[in-house]
Order: sequence, then C-alpha cells, then structure tokens
Amino acid sequence: MIEENKKVDNSVADAEFDWDAFTSEEGFSGENRTELEAMYDKTLSTVAEKEVIDGTVISMNKREVVINIGYKSDGIVSLNEFRYNTELTVGDTVEVYVESQEDKKGQLVLSHKKARALRSWDRVNSALENDEIIKGYIKCRTKGGMIVDVFGIEAFLPGSQIDVKPIRDYDVFVGKTMEFKVVKINHEFKNVVVSHKALIEAELEQQKKEIIAKLEKGQVLEGTVKNITSYGVFIDLGGVDGLIHITDLSWGRVSHPSEIVELDQKLNVVILDFDDDKKRIALGLKQLTPHPWDALDTEMKVGDNVKGRVVVMADYGAFVEIAAGVEGLIHVSEMSWSQHLRSAQDFMKVGDEVEAQILTLDREERKMSLGIKQLKTDPWDGIESKYAVNSKHTAKVRNFTNFGVFVEIEEGVDGLIHISDLSWTKKVKHPAEFTQIGADIEVVVLEIDKDNRRLSLGHKQLEENPWDVFETIFTTDSVHEGTIVEVFEKGAVIALPYGVEGFATPRHLVKEDGTPAKIDEKLSFKVIEFSKAAKRIILSHSRTFEDVKKAEETAKKKEVAKTTKKGVKKVKDSLEKTTLGDISELAALKTKLENKEGGEK
Repeated sequence: MIEENKKVDNSVADAEFDWDAFTSEEGFSGENRTELEAMYDKTLSTVAEKEVIDGTVISMNKREVVINIGYKSDGIVSLNEFRYNTELTVGDTVEVYVESQEDKKGQLVLSHKKARALRSWDRVNSALENDEIIKGYIKCRTKGGMIVDVFGIEAFLPGSQIDVKPIRDYDVFVGKTMEFKVVKINHEFKNVVVSHKALIEAELEQQKKEIIAKLEKGQVLEGTVKNITSYGVFIDLGGVDGLIHITDLSWGRVSHPSEIVELDQKLNVVILDFDDDKKRIALGLKQLTPHPWDALDTEMKVGDNVKGRVVVMADYGAFVEIAAGVEGLIHVSEMSWSQHLRSAQDFMKVGDEVEAQILTLDREERKMSLGIKQLKTDPWDGIESKYAVNSKHTAKVRNFTNFGVFVEIEEGVDGLIHISDLSWTKKVKHPAEFTQIGADIEVVVLEIDKDNRRLSLGHKQLEENPWDVFETIFTTDSVHEGTIVEVFEKGAVIALPYGVEGFATPRHLVKEDGTPAKIDEKLSFKVIEFSKAAKRIILSHSRTFEDVKKAEETAKKKEVAKTTKKGVKKVKDSLEKTTLGDISELAALKTKLENKEGGEK
C-alpha cells in the first residue's frame, strides 16, 4: 500500500510539472536565453570558408590531428598531411584551410595541405592581380614550351611567350633566371602560365593603346593581309592587328579565306568592333558593299524561274545561290513528284548549276524557297487517260508491306498491288515470296484515287481466271496426283497439276498402311470439296482407298444378296411345285374313289 501511494504521488507531481516550458526554454526565459547566446557567440572566432588561418593542435592519434581554430567546433585533419613534420606535437600552431564550416555530420572540415599550397598560390594570384613582375628559374623544356619554378610552383612558359620573335632553340634558356608576368591561372587544374614576351611587348602595347584610342566603329582603314587562317584573315593596320572573320569576308558563302584575299594584299576594311582590354579589333570587308538582298531585283516574284549554283547540301534539301549572298532552299520534297523518301544527294551535289522556280519569297526575312519539280508537268494531270482502268503497264517494286507491294509506274505515279491480287493460284504469305525490291513487274490498273495520288493495281488480272477452268477439272470425287509441299498442325498443302494448290486435313492424310503422309510425298488425292468463290480445293488421300473398299464391300453385299435371293426363289419354286403336284394327285385319288363308290351302288 505504501508503494502504491508513492506511485500515485509521483504521477501527480509529473502531471503538475510544466514539461513544455522545461523542454523549450531549458529553464531560461526567452530574453535571458538570447543574451546568453549572444555572449557565447562573442567568445567564438568568426570563420570564413575557403580561407587560410592558424590553429592549435589540441590532440593527436595515429590517424588524425584535432585542431582548434577558436570556432564552436574543432576540426580534424588526417595525420598524413603532416608527414613532412615528424616533430608535430600538441600545442603546436599550424596553418589550415577552411574547406567547410559544417559538413553533413556537423563537423568542421579543415586541410593543412591546401593551406601550405595556397600561401604560394596567394603570391602568384597577387602577382596576376597587381600585374607585378616576378622572377623565375627555368628548370627544363617540355612540350610546347618551358617549365619555370615560381615561388615553389611549377609554371608553364609557352614557346610563343619567350620572346616577340620565334624561338628556334629552347635549350639556351634552360637554367636561366628571368623576369616574367603571370598571364593566366587555372584554379581547377592548378596551372600557372607566365610570359616573358609580355614584358617586351609592354612598350608595344602602349603604342597600340594610342592607336586604338583613335579608332572608331564604322571607320574605314587601309590594311595589309598579314596572315590567312581557316577561320579568317589577320590585317596589319600599322602596328595593330585586326581580324576579318570568314563570315565577314563576303556576303556569299566562303569555304576558305584564300578564295577572297591573298598574303600582302592591300585592301580597305571597316572597323566593326574592338575590345580595349583584349586588344582585339574585329574588321569587315563585305560591309563595304550593299547587302545583296537589298540589291535584289524588285521585279522578282513567286513563280519566276531562276538559275543558281548549289552551295550547301543537307539530307533535307539543297541551298542554291542565285546571286552573291542570296540563297534559296530547295526542299527534297520539291525536287521530284515522287512521294518516296529520298535524300537530296540523290538529285544534286555541291557545285551543280540548277534552274528552279521561286515558291516563296520573303524580302524582310531574307528567305526564299525554290522547287525544281515544278519545271516538269505533274504526272497526275490527265492521269485518267494516261493510266486508264484496265490498262496494262510495267512498274518498279519500291517497297513491301504485309498487305501488298508498293510500286512506281513512273516518277510521281505510285500504286499498290494488294497481296491478294498477286496470283490466282498461289497463296502468298508475304510479297517477298513473289518478287523483290527493284524488280520490274507487270500490272493492270484496277482503280484510280486521284485525291490521294495512288493507284490500285493488280498482277494476277493479266491472265484469265484459271478457276473457271479448274471448276471443270477438279470436280467433286475426281482423283488427281499431287505432291505435299507443306505440312503444319492443321493439315497440309498439296501441289496439284496446273499450278494450283489444295488442302487436306490430318485425317485425310492417313495412308492405307495407317501411317501419315509426309512432305514431298507424291500421292493420289480425291477432291471432296471445290469452291470457286473462295478459290479453295479440299482433298483427301484416305478417301481414295477407303471409297474403293466401301465399293468392294457394297458389291459383295449386293452379290450375296443376289445369290441369296436366287436360292430363296428356287426353294420357293420347288416348294410351290411340290405342293401343286400333291394337290393334283389328291384330286385324282379323290375322283377315283368317288367313281368307285358310285359303281358299287
């Protein structure tokens, strides 16, 4: 009872305690808590990520070093990063790089190795930012240049940056200490590029600045072709180089700049743009002449025929230049009246001179579409007279489907031969069994669908329907010799004379010895069903001998019945004669007796 009372008292006490306040405020009011948090934060250092700071080693083990940087949590660094310092001990001050204030586990992430590297990188970065001149020791040659030791970092000195003049012998620079400028730093791959040429060019750069300061966009200058590349032409404007991009050489298409200019050629160019920082000047040559579309004949309109040269080919069409800088597209669908999918390369190639008709013309958008099939008569004009129903033609097989053969009688005139119209006698499962793509085939026009530009064609209609003749040959119960050409679960296909095929079910393929007939066997078959409408002949081999047996049995039964009938008649006749004789004798005896009795009286 005492224990129970104690339990009751505890439960009451628990019920009265304000657990929410205890949990949320931990015994402090909101105002006090804020003050305490602010005081605690002041005791901690402000740490920024991606910076190098000093920290103190507070503990070590065989794998890790715990470092305090005055932050709310300590960082852990792998002991491998201190392999160079075998005398490291607790209390030592070390430099560390703050990678992250808090990872997924809430841990401060530090790196000593990165901190050591970044101190050197800081000096290199400072040299780049402040455009400082630094000294470096050329260690050795490498592919495309030299390796230079700068602040303990291996920097790359490109061969083009050693001097303003091309260098033939790089070995003479190995082992020398020279002045350089840092020109590029790749932080991702930790690559530094330096230049000695930049120091020599400093004076030249000053001269370029003075020249560039006088340049204006749209200004026309005379220059000399200095270099020709696949992407453009470099022009010397008198101490300053400018580039004419290949697209700014001509309004027309240019395969290579050498088609337009040559080395040392003097020509006038227009300044399109320039960059004061990069010292690059964009020049133009075509801009000195009016745009060809602006000079296009104002009388030119849709429906006109034009001549041009194919300059670009694509699967979907060809671009034809009808004047320098004025191009039109001939879509592949406008190259032929044929509806078969083909590539534009099947009709023309780059450099071809072609004549075409203007289909669309948009001077504002500077677009034009052309067609060459329009120069030919549409083959479907007057199709009813040229390919009348029941007319015969030769077509070329273009494609197969499960239901028939697509053919082309002439370019732009297509037709379909349904699989049922290929043969009167042969059951074709797929058109590939009957013909092949690219082959010629004789056809008869069955129907004209002008709206869909398609003809319904037939091949078997070239011949008379042989089933009219078969009806008189393969009459019911007639017997014919046939060869089994195909056997499957439901029966077999039998090749009969005149190229016709019949069908027999498994029970009609049983031979006289009880075994089933096999493929390639030549046997006699009886026609048990003939259907002209369905073009079907049902055969039976079993019936050829079964019917004979039945006939023989029937004949025997008839003979026995006949013999029995004769015997019965003979017996009957015999019985009838005997009976009559007996009656005559009895009558005579009776008469005799009667006469005798009369005499006695």
